[in-house]
Amino acid sequence: MAVFTPVTSEELAPWLAGFDVGTLVRLDGIAAGIENSNFFLSTTGGEFVLTIFEKLTSDELPFYLDLTAHLAASGIPCPGPIADRAGRNFSMLKAKPAAIVRRLAGRSHMLPSAADRTQVAAMLARMHMAGAAFKGFRENPRGPHWWAATAPQVRPFMEPAAAALLESELAFQASHRHDRLPRGPVHADLFRDNVLFDGADLGGFIDFYFAGFDCLLFDVAVCVNDWCIVRDGPAAGELVDEQVAEFLGAYHHVRAFGAEERAAWDVMLRAGALRFWLSRLFDFHLPRPGQLVTPHDPGHFERILARRRNRVAPWM
Repeated sequence: MAVFTPVTSEELAPWLAGFDVGTLVRLDGIAAGIENSNFFLSTTGGEFVLTIFEKLTSDELPFYLDLTAHLAASGIPCPGPIADRAGRNFSMLKAKPAAIVRRLAGRSHMLPSAADRTQVAAMLARMHMAGAAFKGFRENPRGPHWWAATAPQVRPFMEPAAAALLESELAFQASHRHDRLPRGPVHADLFRDNVLFDGADLGGFIDFYFAGFDCLLFDVAVCVNDWCIVRDGPAAGELVDEQVAEFLGAYHHVRAFGAEERAAWDVMLRAGALRFWLSRLFDFHLPRPGQLVTPHDPGHFERILARRRNRVAPWM
């Protein structure tokens, strides 16, 4: 989330009149994230989030909005789109596609408790099961094809040792196929800042705009690489075995892992680390002009990848 395309109240008012959400009260840009322009939108009809999509096209966007609508209708707490008076889930604002979703209650827990982690894991499993009935399809937009295309763009900015690590991991991942692993819609970016808690209770999953079809285990690995690690100090990024076991156990209680998933666990943790190392390298070294943009440190996931390569990952 970020603001690349500023919008004034005067510019928004005629577009907002196409929705049955009341009149504008307040509009505030959201500074977190790096992909789209996002705003907290308060109207006389409630609290919403307005997103202007900076990269996704009108042809690509229906997948994401239809997915969240499907999940919300299936009981998964996520921000389904608000249709306008013409029944559309998005329309053009300042020459870019834009949508409104209802703002979920709560805030992110950046220092999660054991109860937080197990709630996230169980809901992730429920989301994967609900996604099985979704009819749309879009391959993970930040999957192996994207890795291969992005690596040459960031390599000129890398030190030799880091470039060698990147090449080695790309070759390792290319040598593994996961055709027998369960696949379906995955969030693919379910970090702590994309989960809201309303007090002690899970409030919902947000920001599905990196979602796509992939191995369900990849989604689990992305979560574990963020939710179950040492936060600070010399061991930062190392997995905390007890937390990993709790997370996997809570997920497994809802959707049981298969033997093939257990066998692929180490590889998938490395894949999750590689994906976010590459994306952070790209966003750090090749940023787009924009307002309120805070790039993330690529070194964090470089260290995580190195740790995953050097240690067998814990399981339940």
